[in-house]
Amino acid sequence: MYTGSKGWYVQKLKEKGVRYYEGKKIEKFKAHVLANLLKEKQ
Repeated sequence: MYTGSKGWYVQKLKEKGVRYYEGKKIEKFKAHVLANLLKEKQ
């Protein structure tokens, strides 16, 4: 898995306990949305 890929962001968010965002699974969102969400959680 490449650093900065969608799968990488999903993995990092799950490590932080985030599985849903706005009532949807995080796998449904595009990479740039996940990047912003990860930045918020740090």
